[in-house]
Amino acid sequence: MNIVDIAVPEYVEVDADERLAKVRSIFERENPKGIIVMEDGEYAGVVGEKQLLRSRMEDDTKVSVVMKPAPSVDRHEDVRETARLLVEGDVKIAPVYEGEKLYGIVTVDQILEAVLDSLDAITVGQIATEDVIGIHEKESVGRAINRLRENGISRLPVLDEDGGLVGVVTTNDIVEFVVRDHERQGSGDRAGDIDRMLDIPVYDIMSNPVVTATADETARAVVSRMFDNDVSGLVVTPGDAETVAGMVTKTDVLRALTFTEQESMDVQITNVDLLDTTTRGHIVESIEQVADKYADMHVIHAHVRFHAHKEKLRGTPLIQCQIRLRTNEGQVGGSGEGYGAEHAFHVALDKLERNVLEIKGVNADEEYRGQLLRKLGEL
Repeated sequence: MNIVDIAVPEYVEVDADERLAKVRSIFERENPKGIIVMEDGEYAGVVGEKQLLRSRMEDDTKVSVVMKPAPSVDRHEDVRETARLLVEGDVKIAPVYEGEKLYGIVTVDQILEAVLDSLDAITVGQIATEDVIGIHEKESVGRAINRLRENGISRLPVLDEDGGLVGVVTTNDIVEFVVRDHERQGSGDRAGDIDRMLDIPVYDIMSNPVVTATADETARAVVSRMFDNDVSGLVVTPGDAETVAGMVTKTDVLRALTFTEQESMDVQITNVDLLDTTTRGHIVESIEQVADKYADMHVIHAHVRFHAHKEKLRGTPLIQCQIRLRTNEGQVGGSGEGYGAEHAFHVALDKLERNVLEIKGVNADEEYRGQLLRKLGEL
């Protein structure tokens, strides 16, 4: 399947010199999945809600400051390849070209709607993120923004003092809150308004009740639930329990579309543009070497995600790297930080290796324990 019938010619477009105030109002009024940014009549990038969460950006800031490059897609491109480009670019929208002419856009939702009937073969447990980052209900909106930005995520489960799930706060919740509050306050000290808003507890802006999923549900069921509730992710809970067991998002489902059955490891890199002194080939080879240390573990899919912090050392940004492997032994991952993508990757790789060897050791212990019990049973 290709995207010839998925891409649409209708899209929201702004100039690179446009003020952020207008972009915020567009998101509030039209709720687009993203906005195409043009410069001198040519495509320049996209802007989404994540970009608007950069704290203390004034209304007069130009869109070009926060826009994000997004890969362009040919109108006849394969759906699987388009999904890979969106995930690796960490974007929800991409421009679609017909020849050299900008035809329209393709979004995550359009792709998922088109492949919905084929998602019955994937379960939530196969694709959900188990290492979930949450926030306490009494923590501030400012803390939530920092946590979202630092981890490159779009939603946080909100927990009470007992660790129970009481809500979810998303980038959309924060953007809507900031826009509504600013319009209500009118003109005035923008910096002071933002400071006051950042101190408000998350409890006051979170979404509740929480839309949830269980690990045994199909991807088709949870995507349909996301569409029905106009959300981009669900908290995974163990049955009816109000505790957090994971998180599944539209991006997780989109990533599953890129899984292949090829002999070489299927590795996907998000924010590949951050690679500096290393290459995709080196990353794939390094992960394969770690995986080979546990011969019984078969890697179905590997996802490597890079995220740049503002901090720099001699011009080199502090990078966070997260590696997650989907294997026949379950999910295993590692994360780390370093100056530059190569340093960050190897810190994360060391953690991944320790975790892989730990799984190997645990399984070996279980096998030995089983052999011992069988021998005792024979006595």
